Amino acid sequence: MEKMEHTILEEQKGDRIDKVISALDEEWSRTQVQQWIKDGNALVNGQVVKTNYKCAVNDLIEITIPDPEPLDVIPEEMDLDIYYEDTDVLVVNKPRGMVVHPAPGHLTGTLVNGLMAHCKDLSGINGVLRPGIVHRIDKDTSGLLMVAKNDMAHESLVNQLVEKSVTRKYKAIVHGVIPHDFGTIDAPLGRDPKDRQSMTVVDDGKHAVTHFHVLERYNHFTLVECQLETGRTHQIRVHMKYIGYPLAGDPKYGPKKTLEIDGQALHAGVLGFVHPRTQEYLEFEAPIPSDFERLLDQLRNNR
Repeated sequence: MEKMEHTILEEQKGDRIDKVISALDEEWSRTQVQQWIKDGNALVNGQVVKTNYKCAVNDLIEITIPDPEPLDVIPEEMDLDIYYEDTDVLVVNKPRGMVVHPAPGHLTGTLVNGLMAHCKDLSGINGVLRPGIVHRIDKDTSGLLMVAKNDMAHESLVNQLVEKSVTRKYKAIVHGVIPHDFGTIDAPLGRDPKDRQSMTVVDDGKHAVTHFHVLERYNHFTLVECQLETGRTHQIRVHMKYIGYPLAGDPKYGPKKTLEIDGQALHAGVLGFVHPRTQEYLEFEAPIPSDFERLLDQLRNNR
């Protein structure tokens, strides 16, 4: 079990204990934290408190983070769209609607389930629920992902992500007509304090940079290509909303009145990296899905 401490600051005075703790790590959900408090794994000044305890300045919070429960991930035969594979890495084109890795309560039908049936050798660095997963894309985003088949490959690919040397280009349809051809959005991202399930631009967030350029303009919409410099949760979706051009079909960050597409019109079409063993630069491109292409045809016809 991991332990950590936090002393309540002036600006946190009067905040609920569950809110304060869940804000300490973006991976911790409010529900999860509330269970820790009920189980006595989060103490205030050495005492057990209720989840609605209001914090005072200089309260000492001691958190014991329980070890995750072991979960069996079941291999499932799937028709995976594999673009490249060798003994070290695999590149797969994930369809829209597929979750990348299992989570408690959602253990089947994910990309990891399919990968485990396809290849028995996946890097164990990310644990039983995320074997081989180096980076991920959202459930309703389609496109290319690189997967590590051993720990050497995993460490190499992660280091390339940290060094910002991986090429990741996305195509997206956004609301509004962007007047300029190129742009860079440099705005830090973090959990939305009003909605822990969403991300937003916050002053103390993690560094996040998205470059974009306009490919086509239509009546009320624009097709853009976005290139990630960093890879934060929901980065393109939040950044484009931040500058006033939210993604079409985005149920979380976009307007309700939008184009007919099941999920955001966002496709990870280009992925490039240096092979961990051969040191050769590899780059792959996957065409946009058919429903995305149909939308573009409709927009072009309505111009």
